[in-house]
Amino acid sequence: MEKDMRVVVEIKEDGQSEGDTAELIEKTEEFLPRFLNHKKICIQCHDNPDADALASGFALYHYYSHHGIETQFVYGGRNQITKPNLVMMIQELEIPVQYITEAPECDLLITADCQYGSGNVTKFEVPEVAMVDHHQCGLMQNENDCIKSNLGSCSTVVWSLFQKIGYDISEDINLSTALYYGLYNDTNQFAEIFHPLDKDMRDSLNKNDTLLFRLMNTNLSLRELNIASTALTKEIFCQEHRFSVIPAEQCDPNILGIISDFVIQVEEIDMCVAYNPNPGGFKLSIRSCVKEVKANELAEFICEGVGNGGGHLTKAGGFVAGNSYHEKYQDKDFSEFLSERIEAYLSSYEVIYAKDYTLDRTELKPYYKKAIPVGVAIATDFLPEGIPVLVRTLEGDVDIVVEKDIYFMIGIEGEVYPIKKDKFERTYRYVDDTPEFMMEYAPTVRNNIDGEVYKLLDHMRSCVATGTSKIYAKPLEKNVKIFTAWDENKYYRGKIGDFIVMREDDIHDIYVVRRNIFFKTYEETSE
Repeated sequence: MEKDMRVVVEIKEDGQSEGDTAELIEKTEEFLPRFLNHKKICIQCHDNPDADALASGFALYHYYSHHGIETQFVYGGRNQITKPNLVMMIQELEIPVQYITEAPECDLLITADCQYGSGNVTKFEVPEVAMVDHHQCGLMQNENDCIKSNLGSCSTVVWSLFQKIGYDISEDINLSTALYYGLYNDTNQFAEIFHPLDKDMRDSLNKNDTLLFRLMNTNLSLRELNIASTALTKEIFCQEHRFSVIPAEQCDPNILGIISDFVIQVEEIDMCVAYNPNPGGFKLSIRSCVKEVKANELAEFICEGVGNGGGHLTKAGGFVAGNSYHEKYQDKDFSEFLSERIEAYLSSYEVIYAKDYTLDRTELKPYYKKAIPVGVAIATDFLPEGIPVLVRTLEGDVDIVVEKDIYFMIGIEGEVYPIKKDKFERTYRYVDDTPEFMMEYAPTVRNNIDGEVYKLLDHMRSCVATGTSKIYAKPLEKNVKIFTAWDENKYYRGKIGDFIVMREDDIHDIYVVRRNIFFKTYEETSE
């Protein structure tokens, strides 16, 4: 990558952009060091701590105690930790967490995996407060807050802060193992992992595999076994749309995952949602075994407006906040709500298989791509031919086998798509101008044989469209799922208002361009 290339990282939370980009980057890089002037720091995780709370709090404790600051790690509430896997985690990883009932003596309290004043954390009166969390934020953030609700775990938030300042976690295998186990638990055994940073942490941490195996197999009690077996007798099945809804008693999220993993194996079921009530609302575990339904998108759709959801293609999870749900749906039966949301989701889109689909050109307008610099990386310049690789972007992972004529195009917001050499040469030309990217996550390629990870921006050249290749497009009036001609197993989603596009020189090269990107990169022309 050229040294003078301007790469702007635009961090977005809950669909909103925050402030000036440069200030955001500076804030993230300086967050942990900014508190090094304190004499006594207390790290507090939420009441009834889980593995992620213990891991992220442990990491913050490690950082500040390592710098010679008198540091405590505590939790409050009515109950002390008794869950077998958490007791083992604390003992084996030497996590110095303490149960307290009175306010700690400190000049700074940092909450980990929770937000000061929230209902799940005991409120102690202290001189100053900072927060590190990954849950939805119900208040205005300030410079003492680092809340990243798009990440799967608070462990990832802390790990990413360490990465920003070049702090090597791998030297402490106990800490690395704790963070790995925190992410594992908060994403339902990685089934609900989505953000690239979560995946990067998972793939890079050094860990004690023997201990992890023991921890992962110390989760289920006899009571929880009974909860799972009872839930299976109460499932609701929709024969027309081939989905099931399974209500369960309050239990650990991993138990919901066990239930949904079992149900999705039934021949007549393509999708299922297991749920249980908890003090704050309803926890969901979602599964899909058909390529036309991504579990993470179903989770997002179900929870829209009343909570949050996400995850992976086949496994996902979500949370519906009790207050939001009852305000919007009053006393509606929750199983009925889930069934209606699933049916609404299934009727909300059209499925397009590009290789067998033809758009009506009379309904489309012609466009040329604007001559703005974008990026291109030739796969065989840094990868062996024939190697299976995983292309990781904010929009998801794409599996592909490296061929000698495969190039990776990199759009202005970090979107990546493969293109054949001959099509690239008909459409683009190399230039010296450098692209201005606006991206939250710089795309990477992982060699699936040896595990080596490459940043695409390090291997790209700048190019612009020649203006000789025409496309036809129109805005979508209904949501679509497009299985492109080059990837028949994973669809690309288009929402109402986005543009469906067809290349003039290949009528089956059909894809979707997000509305904001379309107007930045295409201009209308005459026939």
